[in-house]
Amino acid sequence: MKNQLSPEQQQTLLATLQSRFEKNIIRHKGIDWTDVGIKLNTVPDKLLVLHAMEETGGEPDIIDFDKKTGEYIFCDCSAESPKGRRSICYDHEALESRKEHKPADSAINMAEDMGIELLTEELYRKLQQLGKFDTKTSSWVKTPADIRKLGGALFCDRRYETVFVYHNGAESYYAARGFRGTLRV
Repeated sequence: MKNQLSPEQQQTLLATLQSRFEKNIIRHKGIDWTDVGIKLNTVPDKLLVLHAMEETGGEPDIIDFDKKTGEYIFCDCSAESPKGRRSICYDHEALESRKEHKPADSAINMAEDMGIELLTEELYRKLQQLGKFDTKTSSWVKTPADIRKLGGALFCDRRYETVFVYHNGAESYYAARGFRGTLRV
């Protein structure tokens, strides 16, 4: 990832984020875009991360505000798992374990490279209360160490108006499975 956005890229990103924010007020009741915009203009490193989220199809938007830390919580709010982050296994260990037909990357590697965190099951369920996401795709979620140690990984989706949590081998990958991330600003 490069070190900073050009002024044009920054202006375009901020306009995109503001437009999405205004169209989806239900996700962030009580939060004023003016305050968000002021904060975003003071954290160019976070703008780079939001740009990476946007570029990979995540459509980041604010889903919460942490009153203790004063941070806005951005999350990938694309209807389906972000297109630029699909067909990947869970983590680097899983990627390395594949002998053939390796995917290009893993969810954990990509998230670290982008500067975001994979959603936990709890945060994924919270996101699903704000809309209908992953009705045709699925998303890897942060997997507890005891499950991962045994070779498994968790993913979630929404089917039949219900949020499901499933397991799979961490090395598996599918065209319709990616991951969603979150960023604190």
